[in-house]
Amino acid sequence: MAESAHQPLRLVLDTNVVVAGLLWIGPPRRLLQAATEGEVELFTSAVLLDELAHTLGYSKFDKRIEAFGTSIAALVAQYTALVSLVAPASAPRVVANDADDDHVIAAAVAARAELIATGDRKHLLPIGTHQGIAIITAREIVERLEARGKT
Repeated sequence: MAESAHQPLRLVLDTNVVVAGLLWIGPPRRLLQAATEGEVELFTSAVLLDELAHTLGYSKFDKRIEAFGTSIAALVAQYTALVSLVAPASAPRVVANDADDDHVIAAAVAARAELIATGDRKHLLPIGTHQGIAIITAREIVERLEARGKT
């Protein structure tokens, strides 16, 4: 079968994955490319976009953003153009010790996402799955895409 019959994977990316994808080469960047190519559909919420802008404002990213000749606003706009916005009704407490991560899960539930990509080994990855949504690393998602016959 020459044409792929796969539906795009529905994903929510944790902010750490988005920052890595925007500023470095690696699996998170590959997920952003997959969204551009229609292999995945990315979803986020207003709260997560605010968190992205806030996180990109950390001084540790200044040199990297400057090296790309871009700005926080441009990076947020670039990501916003790739995602569909969802409005979770609420963010129930799911993640012990990190209420910010509840917003990632709430966005995934609202988006009916299949997967959450995160690098958060302390809070999110140990949960493993929530309401049938697997919580895995960006690398694992890239491996799943490659296993689907996309290269």
